[in-house]
Amino acid sequence: MMEEREGNRVSYPEEEMEVERIKERKMREMEAEIKAMKEGRKKEVGVMDHPMTMDDNSFAETVRKYPLVIVDCWAPWCAPCKMVAPVIEELAREYAGKVVFGKLNVDENPRTATEFAIRAIPTMFIFKNGKLVDVIQGALPKQYIEAKVKEWL
Repeated sequence: MMEEREGNRVSYPEEEMEVERIKERKMREMEAEIKAMKEGRKKEVGVMDHPMTMDDNSFAETVRKYPLVIVDCWAPWCAPCKMVAPVIEELAREYAGKVVFGKLNVDENPRTATEFAIRAIPTMFIFKNGKLVDVIQGALPKQYIEAKVKEWL
């Protein structure tokens, strides 16, 4: 590894190449975001259009941060949870900017699962302004879940 000295600063070619790769990647991301905004696919920067992964540490802060949050409590081994997952993805896209959808793996986050006494999955919690306002249990059709979402908008 060769180094170049510029005054008091030591520069390594590998580090410089990595910095350039990061700059290029960020530039591509920004260009894609600008293009999406121009095409009307994305109205605001930072709009959540997919379910966010939540954990025991981020749960309380997340439900307080957003006006309306739907939390899908699931586990990887749960077949009904796998049936509901595409519905949650779809609703997250359709209600981007209005509702934030989160996913909480109950196997990896026992503190939250215990706090909310989750006995069956999938269980979806609806939080409005940081307060638990509704619970949906079971693998229900999109129309039912969407009706519940609309009820709290």
